[in-house]
Amino acid sequence: MFSEATKKAATARFKQPATDAEGQEIEVDIREDEEQNVKLRECIELLLAAGYFRARIKGLSSFDKIIGGLTWCIQASNFDVDVDLLFQENSTIGQKIALTEKIVAVLPRMKCPHRIEPHQIQGLDFIHIYPVIQWLVKLSIATKEEMGDYIRAYSESQFNKKHTTPEDAEFESRKQSAIASIGSVKETYKAQRRYRRPQNVLYSDEETQVHTTLLEYGRRYGLSRALKSEKEEKKLPGVGGEAKEVDLRADEEKRIKALMKGLQAAEANEMFVSTSAVGSIVGLQSAEIQQMAMEYEGKRADLEAGKKPDKAAGAQAHQRTVASLQKQIGMQEKKCPEAQVKHDELHALYSAAQQKLEEVESYGRKIAEEMEKLNQLETDENKGVLQQLRALVALNQNLKKQEQQFKAYCKDEKTRLEEAIARLEAEGGEGSAEEKEHIAALKEHYLADQQRLQKIKALLARKNRETALLQRKIDEVPSRAELAQYQRRFIELYDQVSSTLTETRQFYDLYNSLEDQKTSMEKEASIITSIHEKFELGMSSEKNKESFLKQVEEILQVIKQDRERLERRCQDEKSQRDKLNTAYLDLVEKQRTYYKTVKDFQEECSKNEALLAKVKAKAG
Repeated sequence: MFSEATKKAATARFKQPATDAEGQEIEVDIREDEEQNVKLRECIELLLAAGYFRARIKGLSSFDKIIGGLTWCIQASNFDVDVDLLFQENSTIGQKIALTEKIVAVLPRMKCPHRIEPHQIQGLDFIHIYPVIQWLVKLSIATKEEMGDYIRAYSESQFNKKHTTPEDAEFESRKQSAIASIGSVKETYKAQRRYRRPQNVLYSDEETQVHTTLLEYGRRYGLSRALKSEKEEKKLPGVGGEAKEVDLRADEEKRIKALMKGLQAAEANEMFVSTSAVGSIVGLQSAEIQQMAMEYEGKRADLEAGKKPDKAAGAQAHQRTVASLQKQIGMQEKKCPEAQVKHDELHALYSAAQQKLEEVESYGRKIAEEMEKLNQLETDENKGVLQQLRALVALNQNLKKQEQQFKAYCKDEKTRLEEAIARLEAEGGEGSAEEKEHIAALKEHYLADQQRLQKIKALLARKNRETALLQRKIDEVPSRAELAQYQRRFIELYDQVSSTLTETRQFYDLYNSLEDQKTSMEKEASIITSIHEKFELGMSSEKNKESFLKQVEEILQVIKQDRERLERRCQDEKSQRDKLNTAYLDLVEKQRTYYKTVKDFQEECSKNEALLAKVKAKAG
């Protein structure tokens, strides 16, 4: 019966108003912040999207989900925070406080644009937690993508070290045959020496040397190619053109034969061109060669014109002159773009130098104006200051000059010392026995110092571990702020337990009062029913009437006794209430006196600290 009444009373807690000790109704309104619930769901969705799937476990509290998600995001962002963010489920209050304070201290170092306090995380203020989680999720996702690319590239490199794809295998199988084919082609078509010039034969000009070298390898390059290019470029009308070509070819053949007389047949080991010969040919300046060739052609044309004064010779000389001039024009036109580019570069440099000169001149004029203003401001009062300022400026310029000289001296000295070191290293193997012994002693001393350094590092590492262990033990001991927080939490828990106890007592009182009402109403109903049933029988005769009245009077006596008992009980309850109220007022007065005493004590402590500081200052 009591359990059913308790269930009904608990249901009535939300369905009907409760009553206090005096029987007055109290409206109980329990509300939940919908916005906080929405932000909690959004935070969990963000953590799930980032990959923190522990947030979907229903058995975890909201604090464990949020604090675990924050710790996971910070660790996933690959940021060096130098803080031990160890998250454990169902942690103690001290561990939770320490972890939230560490997270709040780490966020500014990660350049988080949002600010949050430890009490907001502990109080589950999801409105302020949501922006921080959103930023951390974005950072962790970006870090995952970056690390994914890096890991993918690393895995591919590791795969390529030990494994190959079918495409790579096919390429490697074809590579050797392709290299062999290319080598055979190069071997087949490489230049072969047919003739060799004696060592004692020297030529006066570079053009003859070039033609001789080409003839050694079977290449004929001379006027025939020049004539062919002239025909392709432009055909000049005139008399004796074919005769001119025949004469030029005959001269060319004579010149080649004359050069071939000085050559000898090459031996078998000289059939191929050497690297030095190719380098000497390539090293010649093509522009100078062309210029000398044109000069040679011009001089030969002049000589031929002097030998053949007839009209045909004059026409041929004219044609050669025109061809030479056209070649020179073509060469100059080819050089024109390069000269234009160089001119543009020089013009740009000139413009930059001109602009810099203008800036320097304007700066110099500005300095002159400022110096003139400074001279105008000079008076007897600030004359000494201005002279000191000028001296400092001169000293600054002198120091800059000395700095530049010192840097130049340091560079020279560095170069000299590097040369000396190189020379000494080169001569190191030729040192005396004493120097070798000295070097060996120095090496032994160096090794001993290095071993000592390693021992000191090991000792330092052990001391660091011990320090970290002691630091953890110190952190386990609650500080004054943590104790204050514990006190506030215990007060909150006490208030919650007290309110629950008061509510339970109210349920008990409500149940007892309702049970008493029920009992009294049942008695009243039974009495009325019995009276109603016996009324007709009692009124049937005088004797029965007297007995009926006597029973009714007895019932009235019992009711009066119950009434008196209830009145006495009510008086006792009122007197008990008055006593408790008086005790409560006494306790309130004591509380006021306590707070006032504590405040006075704090003021006196502050005065004492101020006086002690003054005494220490005077003593110091």
